[in-house]
Amino acid sequence: MNVSLYDSLDGQVALVTGATRGIGKAIADGLVGHGATVYAGARDPADVAATDRRAIELDVTDDGEIAGAVDRIEAETGRLDVLVNNAGVMDTRESLAEMPTDAIDRTLDTNLWGPMVLTKHALPLLLDRPGGRVVNVSSGLGAITERQSGGMPAYRVSKTGLNGLTRYLDGEYGGDGLLANSVCPGYVRTDMTEGSAPRTPEKGAETPVWLARFRPEAPSGEFWRDREPKPW
Repeated sequence: MNVSLYDSLDGQVALVTGATRGIGKAIADGLVGHGATVYAGARDPADVAATDRRAIELDVTDDGEIAGAVDRIEAETGRLDVLVNNAGVMDTRESLAEMPTDAIDRTLDTNLWGPMVLTKHALPLLLDRPGGRVVNVSSGLGAITERQSGGMPAYRVSKTGLNGLTRYLDGEYGGDGLLANSVCPGYVRTDMTEGSAPRTPEKGAETPVWLARFRPEAPSGEFWRDREPKPW
């Protein structure tokens, strides 16, 4: 798809959550490669081994850490151009009737509450100039136009909700210059998929990194996979 992109992100600042491994690390790698100053969110900053990015303590289920991370980025750089809400967990893969309540809480807190609250805190910086981008790493398992069966109810509903957040951000703040998009990275080999998936993290990161390069006139409020819009 032909979209207006930044060739370089030099001078721009990005925050990637869950950036210590898997898709998140690959997204951070890609943004660094395009010249961005990248903050790599991690529960334990010591887990961020690469020296070409800034490790930042960020548990997306902790409001205090979320606010502190955004405050640090503002103090150090004065801007935030890209927020990639990548951090996520899988539930116990059972049906809703069998799933422990604490598994539901943990999944919704990480996959939906966290991105929503982090975006809330980040919005003043993202709206400070036209073209701030929010990239929500979602999943085809959360597509509301398809039958959601086969277990994993908390994960599925969390990703459906994340897509709802994308649509809300586009509707509420699109007129102020914000670009918000959801992306399905595909079935990727990560700890979450227990190494059974066919895609590499690098392949899964390609479209999120592409979305992070959108210029202000690029599309917003869409659900993407492999650089093409998909039904919600």
